Amino acid sequence: MRVDDAVREFRERRARRRGRIPIVVPYTGYGSTSWVRVLGRVLITRHAPSGSPQESFRGWRSFTGIPVDGAPVEVTIGDTVHHVVADNGGVIDVRVEAQLTPGWHRITLQTEGEGRHTPAVQAPVFVLDPEAPFGIVSDIDDTVMVTALPRPLLAAWNTFVLNEQARSPTPGMAVLYDRIHHEHQAAPFLYLSTGAWNVAPTLSRFLSRNLYPPGPLLLTDWGPTPDRVFRSGRAHKIDELERLAHEFPEMRWILIGDDGQHDEDTYSGFARAHPENVAAVCIRQLSIGEAVLAGGRSRADDRRRTTDVPWIYAPDGGGFLTGLIRLGLL
Repeated sequence: MRVDDAVREFRERRARRRGRIPIVVPYTGYGSTSWVRVLGRVLITRHAPSGSPQESFRGWRSFTGIPVDGAPVEVTIGDTVHHVVADNGGVIDVRVEAQLTPGWHRITLQTEGEGRHTPAVQAPVFVLDPEAPFGIVSDIDDTVMVTALPRPLLAAWNTFVLNEQARSPTPGMAVLYDRIHHEHQAAPFLYLSTGAWNVAPTLSRFLSRNLYPPGPLLLTDWGPTPDRVFRSGRAHKIDELERLAHEFPEMRWILIGDDGQHDEDTYSGFARAHPENVAAVCIRQLSIGEAVLAGGRSRADDRRRTTDVPWIYAPDGGGFLTGLIRLGLL
């Protein structure tokens, strides 16, 4: 962590000497009618990444920005202004009070203390409707996008080299999500991944380009921690699910993942701890080729059957659609 901080501070000092200033890269947030989770990142970068589906570049460009440790940020929601601080990775992840109606809203973020030239940006926020029948928590890698992420070399290639337009959507998943969104427009979509915050604009463009419903991305920071060189992706997913259960105790979720990583174990643990918050678990079965690239399939066990939560296994979105219709959720 000391090495990482030293490198970041050196890059930040050099960028500021060249006249560059921090900007806020906004991410999609979510909340209830009384609070909002604000997400974003403060970076010093030559070209601000965009969520526009028309923009495209190779993945390594997402990692060239310089995060600003402890940057003060002004968050404006309606007529209310909140003053928050980014963490040591430049990530803004704070919960603030707000009185908003269910649906989509826009809030304004702007770095403070940098003079009048610092641009203000707008971030979309989805306020969950307490009357929504259920919500969707979806994995990304090998669930909505074929990536074969667990293999380190392939992960590096997909993340840093491959042009994002070359990434393939998972068959039938966009159609499934669109069907859910069409029939239950109040249902929120949250995309949970072990990917880094650096790739949030890239993932947003991919989802938009392939007609997935918009929704917040719940990503993580790949930087070191006091006890680990790399953060635990599985722990990140567990923590985010627990947070959702605490924030929305009345909401039931359809959990969607695949059998190539730890989604089955993660979702089964959550279903045992919070069966009242799980409407169904959908696990995409990888093909033989995908399973080989992903390092194999997780081993099935009886722990998933210790609750009454229904599980659906299918190779694509069409199989999930049939299962959800059978359960009466669609």
